[in-house]
Amino acid sequence: MGRISPYSSPESELEIKIQSRQSDPHPVGGPRPRHHNHPPRSPPPPPYQPFKKWFPWLVPNIVVINIILFVIAMYINNCPDHSAKCIGTSTLGRFAFQSTKENPLLGPSAATLQKIGALEVTEVVEHHEVWRLASCMWLHAGVFHIIANMLSLLFVGIRLEQEFGFVRIGLLYVIAGIGGSLSSSLFVRRTISVGASGALFGLLGAMLSELLVNWTIYENKLQALLTLLLIIIINLSVGILPHVDNFAHLGGFVTGFLLGFVLLIRPQYGWVSRRKVPAGYMAPSSKSKYKTYQYIMLTVALILLISGFTVGLVLLLVGVDGNDHCSWCHYMSCVPTRFWNCEARCSTSQEGNQVNMTCMQNHKSKLYILGNGNSTAQIQKLCIDLCS
Repeated sequence: MGRISPYSSPESELEIKIQSRQSDPHPVGGPRPRHHNHPPRSPPPPPYQPFKKWFPWLVPNIVVINIILFVIAMYINNCPDHSAKCIGTSTLGRFAFQSTKENPLLGPSAATLQKIGALEVTEVVEHHEVWRLASCMWLHAGVFHIIANMLSLLFVGIRLEQEFGFVRIGLLYVIAGIGGSLSSSLFVRRTISVGASGALFGLLGAMLSELLVNWTIYENKLQALLTLLLIIIINLSVGILPHVDNFAHLGGFVTGFLLGFVLLIRPQYGWVSRRKVPAGYMAPSSKSKYKTYQYIMLTVALILLISGFTVGLVLLLVGVDGNDHCSWCHYMSCVPTRFWNCEARCSTSQEGNQVNMTCMQNHKSKLYILGNGNSTAQIQKLCIDLCS
């Protein structure tokens, strides 16, 4: 149900050093040296600084907004009034959690999440509620879910905002989150989805492309690349666990990776030095702000982004199920082992409020009568019970 993406914190320790480039500027029209053996030293231009230090205020505010929205979701959920089994009713009152059988993450019910903006393919396709692609990334399934995501956001996001500013990181976070939702909606058809992990994986993807597009200015580039790749592989591997929406992770990562070539590109050394050199001194010449390979990467990434979002939205709105065209893709989100079963999958045929359901794992079948309320959330719960 949730997009749970526990991050390891090594990315917060990842240090990337900028190459130091020595220049020997010559004074223009200065006083002649008195001794030929000891010419006067001219002051060098300021060292290359690819970015200025920004004060990170956006990322902490995103964390606060997510926490506030989770509290609002629990208030709307009001478990004691809608369920006989709640956790912490005597202490939390209407903020009590659903039972662990219904929500093991300590949070609201699926029906509540669907009501306030969770990603549900049926609502997007049949009622054209495309806004759910963005709203779902601000909701979380439970306490454990939001803690994992917000700690990861603080570790990764603050550092990126300090380097690139709130505008670029804000755009990157939102667009990558939508990209993750779009990918999820094309393959996760029978359950609702919430969480910010698509946006978080977008930040990781952008860190990788930023390193590649600005490759020439880094000193410890190979070490930084290997460390970042290890962090990404570990986090993506978590997605093969059950109840984790790895399609949102993959979609957010690819979107962020492409956006990094567009939003996190840095000017080359000579262009920056020429702008910052003191008056009267010569600076390294540079005809262009960016190198040729940077322009190529930016153009290709922009084309892929626009075409990917366009094709993805068209396929989603016409009701295309990605699983029908890729029989093995579900293994990208969950790999069954002897230690766990993957998310319950059921085939259903519905007529009115009657649903005939068959579990794809144990082949059990049963006829259910749906009550009033969200049918998708009810079917999801019944499928879990049937397959358990």
